[in-house]
Amino acid sequence: MDLPRLQLTALDCPDPIALAQFYSALTGLEVEPLGDFKPEDVQWIELLNGAAPTLAFQKVPAFVAPTWPEGAVPQQVHLDFTVEDLDLGEAHALASGATKASYQPGTSFRVYLDPVGHPFCLVQRSNPN
Repeated sequence: MDLPRLQLTALDCPDPIALAQFYSALTGLEVEPLGDFKPEDVQWIELLNGAAPTLAFQKVPAFVAPTWPEGAVPQQVHLDFTVEDLDLGEAHALASGATKASYQPGTSFRVYLDPVGHPFCLVQRSNPN
């Protein structure tokens, strides 16, 4: 049986190119070329990740940022990224444009917000030894 495989996760946002550039800086993945599209006409754009699952960004003109962990607008989606060192990962995330969330529920991971408010975590990569 041919089971479904995850292809991508799409994030709603007001400006797909800007959010794609943030996640490109965070992950090192390239943003797909615009081709003949003008930046103002882009409704959907993806990060290039070969055959692996990737992230996409979809324009939603009336986008409302999540109010996680509490509030009227739930987080809607949550992404986890593993890092070897949380402090170095944090420095990179902040330099890329993330904001550290005021609510930090654990010690083996840290919660951040992307430029439009989606929460994501940097998780301490487990040492297999």
